Amino acid sequence: MSQFVRASRANRASYTSNNRRRAAEITYRTSGVMSKGYDSFTKDLKGGEMRKRIFVMFVVMAAVLSALGLRVALLQTVWAGDYREASMFQRTRVVTLRAERGSILDRDGRELALPVPTRTVFADPRSVIDPVGTARAIAGILQMLPQAEADLAIKLQDKTSSFVYIARQADRDVANTILALGLKGVSSYRESGRALTSSGLRALVGRTDIDGVGISGLELKYQDILSGSDGRIAREINSSGKSIAAGVSDVTEAVSGGRLVTTIDRTIQFQVDGILLQQVERLAARGGSAIVMDSKTGEIYAMSNIRRNVDGTYGSDSGNFSAVEAYEPGSVGKVFSIAAAINEGTVDVTTSFKVPGVQLFDEGTQWEYKVTDAYPHGLEDMTVRKIIVDSSNLGTVLISRTLDSKKNHDYLSAFGFGSKTSIQYPGESRGLLKAAKKWQGTEKITFAYGYGYTASGLQLISAVNVVANDGVYVSPKLVASTVDAKGIETLTAPSATHDVISSSTAKTMRSLMTDVVCYGTGALAKMQGMSVAGKTGTAYKLQDNGTYLTAEGSRKYFASFVGFLPANNPRMTVLVSIDEPDPSTRDRFGGTAAAPVFARIGQVLINELDIRPESGDVGCVGSRPTELGPGH
Repeated sequence: MSQFVRASRANRASYTSNNRRRAAEITYRTSGVMSKGYDSFTKDLKGGEMRKRIFVMFVVMAAVLSALGLRVALLQTVWAGDYREASMFQRTRVVTLRAERGSILDRDGRELALPVPTRTVFADPRSVIDPVGTARAIAGILQMLPQAEADLAIKLQDKTSSFVYIARQADRDVANTILALGLKGVSSYRESGRALTSSGLRALVGRTDIDGVGISGLELKYQDILSGSDGRIAREINSSGKSIAAGVSDVTEAVSGGRLVTTIDRTIQFQVDGILLQQVERLAARGGSAIVMDSKTGEIYAMSNIRRNVDGTYGSDSGNFSAVEAYEPGSVGKVFSIAAAINEGTVDVTTSFKVPGVQLFDEGTQWEYKVTDAYPHGLEDMTVRKIIVDSSNLGTVLISRTLDSKKNHDYLSAFGFGSKTSIQYPGESRGLLKAAKKWQGTEKITFAYGYGYTASGLQLISAVNVVANDGVYVSPKLVASTVDAKGIETLTAPSATHDVISSSTAKTMRSLMTDVVCYGTGALAKMQGMSVAGKTGTAYKLQDNGTYLTAEGSRKYFASFVGFLPANNPRMTVLVSIDEPDPSTRDRFGGTAAAPVFARIGQVLINELDIRPESGDVGCVGSRPTELGPGH
């Protein structure tokens, strides 16, 4: 037993010793490997690489923080408006408050064009519950065509939109009928339309578009003054589209436009429109125009334009063609040729010329041209007075040839031809007046009796008014003042003036033009108990083929009369032009188509402005002077 125990103890001792040896050996080996690995790690680690890694991490973190800072700055500045708008779009509804367009007034403060209240019905698609049903209900009231109804339904389904027009500037009864349906998302706002106190004002005043922006005439020229500034109401809403009682409401009031005070007299304008329309219709003419001007100040009291529409009716919708279109003036131009020669002293009223009935100019050249006189006659002695009273073409050519071309051109320029007037009406024509050195062939003679240059009605009345205004050109004037939104009135500058002919020449021309009415071609312009002066003009209209003949071989006429009253001390100057009167009648001439209209307008002026003749002025009395001959 003891032997067994001793053997067992010896075995345990040996096992323990062996285990200890192995453990020591494992420990030693492990310790050696770890020691070797740690040495290897510490030898591979470099300080420079650590610093580089730390620097890269710093740069990355700085870049991220900078980007975040930049975005925050952009959100608070540059992008702030966009995000506010997006927020506004989601939680607010905005209604535009349309500014009321200012009125256009006559010289006495009476309205010519004025704003009228209307209602514009619109929808907010974001609040519309049933787009198709809403479109169907609205279409029934507005009597929409099926395609228009379908288009409206599509627009109402677009939830990215916040505004769709349904009925722009509608009658209030129509708007109220739509609103009475109680359709979700459908509302309205007040808006101003535009109305004229007389349809004849359309040509002069011009037009505005559906948004109230001037697109022609005075409405366009003075858009900045008349337009005003729109306002708006922004209100917060809840998810059901109803206003939040405690929500923020942003209101910007609309500012009404200013007013425009013209020189027009509304009563005179209305009567001139009616007189002109009657004559144009009677003559079956293409159209007509009439201008009434204060002889001293250049202020325009009336500017009427009538033209035949496509359907054969007549109206004033074609525009102010007395300012924007130009024609050869015809025999009215003789006033300027004769006035120039008298002013230069090359002729006087008694100077006589032997005037043929027909004359061939530039014979044998490419410019060869035959001129016939206003009426048939043989070689005849004519004084300057007889030449203008009987409106002799060839007599006026002989008078004009006492001056050279440049001098004649300079006078025409001084009378205002070839340049726009100071009114600067939108689209205004400057007419055509070539430089004298460019005149060729017949252009050197035809200017004398009103061919070879063109003029608008506005230019023509201003030129003749030089004679009425004692030899001084006064620029036409159409606007007296402007009144801004605060009620502050600013007067326009007085019309610019310049001397053209002497006072004595103007007086002589008034005498000659009085005889034109009393004894010559302007006899139908006579007025009872008051002398008037004027000049007729009958011009052939140039056709597209470059001649004065149509493709059918006929002619078209432009008949005019320009005069003033009273003749001795003029107060008002009047132009009347009839465009294409019936060419088959004697009413195609200036003396028959336009002169009678002058007489009727003259009577209106006498009544409305209380014009009285000077002492001793009883109008045309006595027979035709012998030197003038039998007349025609």
